[in-house]
Amino acid sequence: MPEHEDDITPLTQDARPSANFASGLYLIATPIGAARDITLRALDLLAGCDILVAEDTRSLRRLMEIHGVALGGRKIFAYHDHNGAQMRPRLLSALQQGKSVLYASEAGTPLVADPGFQLARSVIAEGHEVIAAPGPSAMLAALMVAGLPSDRFCFMGFAPVQAGARRKYLEQAAAIPATLIFYESPKRINRFLDELCEVLGSDRQAALCRELTKKHEEILRLPLGDMAQALSDRTLRGEIVLVIDRGEKYIADAQSLDDALGAALETMRLKDAVAQVASDLDLPRRQVYQAALAKEKGKTE
Repeated sequence: MPEHEDDITPLTQDARPSANFASGLYLIATPIGAARDITLRALDLLAGCDILVAEDTRSLRRLMEIHGVALGGRKIFAYHDHNGAQMRPRLLSALQQGKSVLYASEAGTPLVADPGFQLARSVIAEGHEVIAAPGPSAMLAALMVAGLPSDRFCFMGFAPVQAGARRKYLEQAAAIPATLIFYESPKRINRFLDELCEVLGSDRQAALCRELTKKHEEILRLPLGDMAQALSDRTLRGEIVLVIDRGEKYIADAQSLDDALGAALETMRLKDAVAQVASDLDLPRRQVYQAALAKEKGKTE
């Protein structure tokens, strides 16, 4: 079971298992499936940091056992959505004392659909160092194998459970001029695909990536409508990442055009800003130029 001991005092210097690391919060990525995906740097940090914190203490302990990293008398403290408010002051206190604190997600990269966000934010607010040891990420692994445009993408996370919020969320996603990446539960994937067909269109190309890097990895590349039909009588298991193409054409509304021009004109000449925004929003240059002139005229009136 996860540990919740009150004593968070780390080992003395002589009892440290390995290398010394400067004070700070170290965020390490852990494998999403294959244990060998751990990085050498992450193993060094696991061996040498003063305090080990994990979303799932059992998962981290097992990972350390697989790779022969000794706890050396240290404890692994749980940090998750339910105890974050209680744990953050204790971890901040340890950092104030000059200790090195390591945080690991249950699987993948911390802060990506993960409770580590609030911890990192609090540490930054208090003026302490936050150091990333990058590695496995289900989101990026799915983008790599999806075969869809990767020059511009947007991670959408999990869709809301409530129907109204879910619909609004999908309508907003449909207007984003980028490849979309969703996480979804196997229990909700069939309903989610039906909703995506309704809002984004059944012809939108997609890739469903299930159990990435694991024994039963599966990647299904089909238009959304065909995918929904192919999975309608299947019961899926495991972690799912859904990658969806940006669609045939994104039509920017007036507000999006105005916002884009406002940002571009802060750092560019009008001619360059028009070219950049026309390219980004896939709009006729003449339309963007006229909007830019109107915007500049409005500033002088």
